Amino acid sequence: MDASSHKAAVPAPLASALLDWYDAHARTLPWRAAPGTSAPDPYRVWLSEVMLQQTTVAAVKSYFAEFTRRWPTVTALAEAPEGEVMAAWAGLGYYARARNLLACARVVAARGGVFPDTEDGLRALPGLGAYTAAAVAAIAFGRRAVVVDANVERVVSRLFAVAEPLPGSRPAIRRHADAITPELRAGDFAQAMMDLGATICTPRSPRCLLCPLSASCAARKTGEPERFPVKAAKKPKPQRNGRAFWIARNGAVWLVRRPDKGMLGGMRALPDDGWSAKGDGSGEAPVSGSWEPGGTVAHGFTHFGLDLDLLIYRGNDWAGLGAEQGEWWPVERIDEAGLPTLFAKAARLALVSTGVEA
Repeated sequence: MDASSHKAAVPAPLASALLDWYDAHARTLPWRAAPGTSAPDPYRVWLSEVMLQQTTVAAVKSYFAEFTRRWPTVTALAEAPEGEVMAAWAGLGYYARARNLLACARVVAARGGVFPDTEDGLRALPGLGAYTAAAVAAIAFGRRAVVVDANVERVVSRLFAVAEPLPGSRPAIRRHADAITPELRAGDFAQAMMDLGATICTPRSPRCLLCPLSASCAARKTGEPERFPVKAAKKPKPQRNGRAFWIARNGAVWLVRRPDKGMLGGMRALPDDGWSAKGDGSGEAPVSGSWEPGGTVAHGFTHFGLDLDLLIYRGNDWAGLGAEQGEWWPVERIDEAGLPTLFAKAARLALVSTGVEA
């Protein structure tokens, strides 16, 4: 059945029922305005939406609090040094988001600190794709926009029992979401759909008896709501191998800055042997001398897995380490270096292997 025939079948009170539920059960989140109140600060909405991409609410809360403490406005963020922003982002993953965050802040600051209030205007900003632009337009500015994140995708898939597997079903899901999105309170509706997916219409064991939309849910009528959304069989991830190198002297460890473009771009890190999503590392160390194994870090990226062998330098030839390539960082302050998760794991392993406490 196509979206147009479903649209006719959707009961008119659906949006009202969901909004009534949201008014009573909305999650309290630091970036969110209470249901039915004036729109929240666009800066806080935008910042939270960028942080929440492929990251959980629980993980984002502390980062959001720290960012808004250090940079309470988009203009303040725009003026921040890139290294500080990247370090503050460390651990959230998908580091291109942090670079785009700063680029976007600088564009908005050049506009007098005012965000565009339409989807098209927001899409023109660095790093804002279709979802983020729609979410900010709806939540911060009250524009009618079709907002589809993973939670909304699941709710809509079940409401209409969309049988086609993801990702091919996404255009149909979007059409269904468009059909039920109201003209008024579009921001509250979007957040209500997110909350419903996060707390009631969960991936496993959905709580259908508590759902305000259960009477309209086609998936519930099948008796197997958890079967939706249908997912295509996962392809096995390739496995890569690489090496990272711990080079320490006089209480400091050698850290490099990764290239701006590429994985973990712009972040401080331990030197490595050039592993990437496309292939294994070369195995070559940055300096010659005595090395000993320090263990292996297993890490999963979106498209591949990595086994990163840690090697610890026991030599005393640092001539090959040029100041333009990196810096000596105090080992006791390694937690302040803003290392991405992969290299933070390797650093902890090195500290254990060397018997040093940071």
